[in-house]
Amino acid sequence: MPVPVPVLLLLCLVLLCVPLVGCGSGSGSVAPSGSASGSASADPVERDVRRAVADWSAAPPAALAAIPLEDWTYEVSAVRVDGVRAFARAELRYRLTGYDAAPAGSAREVELTRGGGSWAVTTDRPAPGALPQLWDQGPVSVERGAHALVLGGSGQSSGALSEIAAEADRAVPAASAAWPRPWAGRVVVLVPGSLDAMAALLGRPAEEYRGLGAVTTGRTGAGPAPADRVVVNPEGYGQLTAEGRQVILTHETTHVATRAATTSRTPLWLSEGFADWAAYRDSGRTPAEVAPSLARAVRRGDLPAELPAAGAFAFGGDADALARAYEGSWLACRFIARRWGEAALLSLYESSGRDSLPAALADTLGTDSSGLTRAWREDLAREFR
Repeated sequence: MPVPVPVLLLLCLVLLCVPLVGCGSGSGSVAPSGSASGSASADPVERDVRRAVADWSAAPPAALAAIPLEDWTYEVSAVRVDGVRAFARAELRYRLTGYDAAPAGSAREVELTRGGGSWAVTTDRPAPGALPQLWDQGPVSVERGAHALVLGGSGQSSGALSEIAAEADRAVPAASAAWPRPWAGRVVVLVPGSLDAMAALLGRPAEEYRGLGAVTTGRTGAGPAPADRVVVNPEGYGQLTAEGRQVILTHETTHVATRAATTSRTPLWLSEGFADWAAYRDSGRTPAEVAPSLARAVRRGDLPAELPAAGAFAFGGDADALARAYEGSWLACRFIARRWGEAALLSLYESSGRDSLPAALADTLGTDSSGLTRAWREDLAREFR
């Protein structure tokens, strides 16, 4: 059953400062030791194991060849030999060509066996406790758009991936229009084969993502970094209307666009509200249509006392309260843009990532938290009277 647009505010989440998930293939090499510069091992058996991993990594599986990769490197940090078996701990580093400004990383465990006097790699898997790559879950399909690279997990059809690539191609210009600041102007979208596969990529229980359309992983702050990955929940995403899918991808793409300006200082109500503001900016939807949970609360006299706190965005609790947090955040950003102007909203976003919120509010809006909250509450009362 298609999910109506007002419910969409429940269906997105941004994960800040978490390990990136991705996929890769291509030619590469293994650094000869755990150090960046490398040093030859004094143990001849260990040296042979390292050489075997180096030779193997120069020809990764042909099944990964469609993924655009560069700088593919296995850096071995430790080797353990157990009779005719050996285990090499390594860090896989790679870039998605045209997307990653810095290498993405993945901790790996490579297993080898010895036969006929030589070592051969038999298994390459995530190191204990490390997150898997999409290709660990099966074959990966690739679809390219003008502004998007879509990587599909096992079982994803080319038709479904092509649709997502087209939706991402529309999301990128929409995010750029809302955020006219320098950013890469492109997005990487991962589409795992199932909800459970998505949860495995992110290292969290599947129940935390049930009903969500997509999440974004990435590193906050400026500086070279792997591109953010928008990770689609194929179950939740498939329940959305066409309009809803576009809203979700624009929301998540806006998180990608604003990443360099987003830090631990940025209030969640501002980062989530801004992403929804960008997604609904040209939709023509009214506050009552986009924010039905908050509208009902205000009309029964339950006007929120404060802007949503960080804890209000936690999943797994009261779904209606979570909806009100997203809706209230969107309406706060919408109100700021209407009263102070869109340029002021952008300046507030940038300033809040550098300075305290009180300083950012004073510098960009000429008000304080109490003044903004009071004006926002008055606006809610007018909208939903």
